[in-house]
Amino acid sequence: MISRLFLVSLLATTLTQAQQPAAPAGHAHAVEIPGLKKELFAGITEADFLKLSDKPKTVKITLVATYSAANYGMNFNGYSHGKAIFTIPKDWTIEVTFINPSPIPHSAVVVEKDTTKKLQMGEPYFKGGSVPTPAMGLALTKAQFSFVADEAGEYALACGFPAHAANGHWLALTISADAKAPTIQLGDNPAKEVK
Repeated sequence: MISRLFLVSLLATTLTQAQQPAAPAGHAHAVEIPGLKKELFAGITEADFLKLSDKPKTVKITLVATYSAANYGMNFNGYSHGKAIFTIPKDWTIEVTFINPSPIPHSAVVVEKDTTKKLQMGEPYFKGGSVPTPAMGLALTKAQFSFVADEAGEYALACGFPAHAANGHWLALTISADAKAPTIQLGDNPAKEVK
């Protein structure tokens, strides 16, 4: 009963925050998010967001929820509303490290891009493409998952906690049949090939 009341209270708080105007993507507020366990993402920089693995046709993506105060903390790596774009060649394996240093639950799930407009994300598009129980979220922890991107298309790495993706907590994931190498584009910067 107590946990149910906590979740209802948390959802009400999230929806109240969601009605506030969002800050420009990729820009932090002067206000700091309280309760962050900063040691969970200490030392992680833009160079860590997308890396090649030692395994063939495999990339590593690091997603830090609440990396900054941008979009009221509903961001991955400081970006929201699809303003960071990962482009991965079709049939590559994607290994995701999800980190949530916040006491507010967040998660990561791969969905079709249009799904980000919904209040609930549902099941991951690719088998294995989410943290455990994405709708419940995880707090103050790390999780890993991996999947094979075996279908080209426009997807999102989204927070599966109810209403978070609809309020911008997602990044773009393009699976391309034409791409020869993975790239990352952060905000208005040009895409960079990962070598």
